[in-house]
Amino acid sequence: MQANIQATYVQPAWTYSPGIWRQDPPVPHRDHVQSLTFVLIHGSWADASFWTPVAAELTRVGHTVYVPEYPGHGNDPNTNVSHSTMTKSIADFIIQHNLHDVILVGHSFGGSLVQTVSQLVPDRLKRLVFLNAFVIQDGGMLADEFPPAVVEQFQQLIKSSGNNTLMLPFPLFRETFTNLASLSDAQRIYNGVKPEPARPFFEKLHLKKFYALPIPKSYVHLLEDTAIPLGDPRYGWHPHMSSRLGLYRLIQLHGDHMSTTMLNGELVARKLYEAARD
Repeated sequence: MQANIQATYVQPAWTYSPGIWRQDPPVPHRDHVQSLTFVLIHGSWADASFWTPVAAELTRVGHTVYVPEYPGHGNDPNTNVSHSTMTKSIADFIIQHNLHDVILVGHSFGGSLVQTVSQLVPDRLKRLVFLNAFVIQDGGMLADEFPPAVVEQFQQLIKSSGNNTLMLPFPLFRETFTNLASLSDAQRIYNGVKPEPARPFFEKLHLKKFYALPIPKSYVHLLEDTAIPLGDPRYGWHPHMSSRLGLYRLIQLHGDHMSTTMLNGELVARKLYEAARD
């Protein structure tokens, strides 16, 4: 029987400081920045600190930002967590903090959590934003979105872990998650990576309600992201998964899967705002 999980939440405490985007033109020619409430959900092989540069920049220009941690990540050592446990912890966070008109943002694996969380608290959400994030089909699972050879490699790594976790070897991580970073930055990011609980990769998700929700959606596409191999139209972030959203706003920028967000928070924050504003 699965143990009860008590999620550890991280709520950033950046001080509000009014300002403008550093790359914007002078104030008289600048569009008004709409103040928004963001909840940022990280992906696999990451924790809430993944969002620190982005959250700091969003806060700097006047937005309210929350970065909840979810079970199996951060300081939680439990590796036998389910997708539903993660989902409930994020939905509970939104309810406990009495948040409304939320821009719910998911990166990578976090996209599947955006889907499932939106089914629990749809009345509290203003827009769903997917940053090179999974958009799973109803009845599908994350493992479906990788070519068979990649899934086989994952299964071998899980088997060798001894505790049902998945840890990417550095050469694979470097070429597919941090391909635009310097070697030193890639190594530094990798040194902070912990093995990922494998169970949620192979759990089927029931998403009929998600696909019926009228909540506006956006997809932010990092063009040099090779975490899912490029070149096969049966796989990939955009347009393969993004098109499942139906009507959505597309925002694109140059960047890889992980290092761009961690090293260029100002750019990613700007694009998330473009994806989120009215």
